[in-house]
Amino acid sequence: MPNFATFASRGRQAILMPYFFGQLFTAAKSFEANPLIGSARLNQMGLHKTRVAVAYRRAAARRAKLAKLVSEEDRAAYERDGFVIRRNFLPQAVFERLLSEVKAHRGTFEERVWGETVIRKIIVDNQTIAKIPALKELLHSPDWRNLIAYVGACSSPPLVYIQTLYRQGGMIDPQTRLHADTFHSTTKAWLFLTDVRENEGAFTYVPGSHRLTPEKLEWQHQMSLQAKDSSDRETREGSFRIEASDLPALKFPQPVQLAVPANTLVVADTSGFHARGPSISGTMRVEIWALGRRQPFLTWGRVEPWTSEALGSLVSASQNLRGALKMKSRHWTLRSGVSAFDTGAEAHP
Repeated sequence: MPNFATFASRGRQAILMPYFFGQLFTAAKSFEANPLIGSARLNQMGLHKTRVAVAYRRAAARRAKLAKLVSEEDRAAYERDGFVIRRNFLPQAVFERLLSEVKAHRGTFEERVWGETVIRKIIVDNQTIAKIPALKELLHSPDWRNLIAYVGACSSPPLVYIQTLYRQGGMIDPQTRLHADTFHSTTKAWLFLTDVRENEGAFTYVPGSHRLTPEKLEWQHQMSLQAKDSSDRETREGSFRIEASDLPALKFPQPVQLAVPANTLVVADTSGFHARGPSISGTMRVEIWALGRRQPFLTWGRVEPWTSEALGSLVSASQNLRGALKMKSRHWTLRSGVSAFDTGAEAHP
């Protein structure tokens, strides 16, 4: 016989149902948090499959309007692979100045230990740019803005961070499993400040897996039927995992590691299958990292009136407010007086 807690839970769901329904038309992706998104019955009827297909078509239409912003070579690389690589992205003098300023900067970073990897990041906002002025030349570079806009099918500015990944050994990092970030086109970009070698945490991608082939759409459908009850937390939250051995059935090749020198820009559609490559203990990767994720069902590119640095300042203000209210992050802690180039031992005296 249902107990009081069960009745209360059902009552809460009923009250929130209009909210859950509205989320179907947004980037919401959690099969665990939204009973409609996670409904095996609705997904059997094609709910998730429809969201994936419509979002893909909308992104393709928006990207076509942005095609003139990038070169024919970059467009071809994206269509073929799902990512674009630009070596020697910044003029050497600008890159060396940026690298020097980032190394010299010591401030307050957010930090998280994720499996075997320490992740450290600081948002690039107006205050950060005042201390690292070379960042402005990057953020105002037309190639930077246009490549991120084209791959992400949205000309709104991304959030930008200075990010460090330090492999310290220990538990397996869940981000080393192949996955798609979400059900629709999103973009991430990395301007690497350090050389990235194979088996040292190199960004890994399955070429062509950004395309919504019939096989991939069917795989999305089958995953949606079991995602809510998956033993994998990331899958329950809508970031589906896949094994390399399953790729041939989807007619995709095996993943490649993008081992590249410093001053290389990589911009990728992270709805394609990707991962953080494996690395040996003690390896470190430092980068300028951008994240662009917008509403998937819009028909236009949606240009917001703010810049990346202004957007970063809004996020920074929100973080400061949470700190003042003593609202601790579930995953992240603050480290003061830390450099992006500190190793795990230096950051944890």
